Amino acid sequence: MAEALTPSSRSSRASRVQFATAALAMAAVVLVSNILVQFPLNDWLTWGAITYPVAFLVSELVNRAHGPHQARRVAWVGFAVAVAASLVLAPARIAMASGTAFLLSQWLDIAVFDRLRQGAWWRAPLVATVLAALLDTAVFWSIAFAGSHDPWITWALGDLGVKLLLGVALLLPFRLMLGRKAAYRVA
Repeated sequence: MAEALTPSSRSSRASRVQFATAALAMAAVVLVSNILVQFPLNDWLTWGAITYPVAFLVSELVNRAHGPHQARRVAWVGFAVAVAASLVLAPARIAMASGTAFLLSQWLDIAVFDRLRQGAWWRAPLVATVLAALLDTAVFWSIAFAGSHDPWITWALGDLGVKLLLGVALLLPFRLMLGRKAAYRVA
């Protein structure tokens, strides 16, 4: 005989499902980006630049809804799954560069977002994404491709430009996903 679900057990289950969904989304974004970064579009851009900014969106949505502690938990799980899978599907240098850049930039993104969360709805995600994108780009490209004959400096500049552009473009989905219950002052 099945037990009746209480409101607290339903809430706990919903929380676990939300956590698992966010962690899986984070891992998928990082893994796909680690694979796609190996495929240049031109001397300025790789395919990975287009997918990676979604990682900032995931952590910022979790941070907004559940706070920085939960956002860090999602980043840790996403990091572990993505790096493990990337070690199989991407060169080790890319997996390690990605893991290092990911953790540093996610920690920065989460901390900046949390500090600015009480302002206008767009300020925290925009400032956090810009600062995290700068750090992520510098760390990833200098570890993954420095010393190679690839045009990694121009790829890094193109990557940063796309991250910044998509950081602005992802403000709309961020706001829409917050819904009406957002605890923001709309400015």
